Amino acid sequence: MLIKIYQDNPNYKDINRVADIINNGGIAILPTDTLYAFACSMEFKKAVETIARLKGFSIKKAKYSMLCPDISTVSEYVRPLDRDTFQLVHRYLPGPYTFILDANSNVPRNYLNPNRTIGVRVPADAVCNAIISAVGTPLICTSVRTLDADRESEYLTDPELINELFGRQVDVVVDGGIGEDIPSTVIDCSGGQLELIRQGKGEIEI
Repeated sequence: MLIKIYQDNPNYKDINRVADIINNGGIAILPTDTLYAFACSMEFKKAVETIARLKGFSIKKAKYSMLCPDISTVSEYVRPLDRDTFQLVHRYLPGPYTFILDANSNVPRNYLNPNRTIGVRVPADAVCNAIISAVGTPLICTSVRTLDADRESEYLTDPELINELFGRQVDVVVDGGIGEDIPSTVIDCSGGQLELIRQGKGEIEI
């Protein structure tokens, strides 16, 4: 199912429709301020396992991020931040960044990295954030990728082509317009250290 939701004037009837699908264990493909992403509620392990299969990974090897609507929600799922990390996160979020932070017990163990960390995102995307807020809990996500390298670029950005490829394997594809083809910038802030892991769309100074 493909649902078009406009960035400048989101239809909240459609927003709630997508949120209901997710809250019932469904898998969505959502726009973000970088790549389109597979997303589901963290409460449904089966949905997360399905996303891992779509990506071609086992659930233990897949790398997930947590989509939050705002920074205050992030604080509910991570350990207290030191001053430097706090300032960095507040400076750059919302935006095209993934911060790897030390998770607290509110994050299910299945989604943690081996050192008990979780990648956290607050996208600067009106549609994505409206859906997360309507769901009421953070979403587990990972970027949409195809297994066919020759089709990679076009199938990352065009929601109609994404729906053509994955529409029968997920519950809903949200068309928020043509997406970016550059991933988020990843910064590891765990253990009190700040390290740039991947330079993506977002420019950053550490």
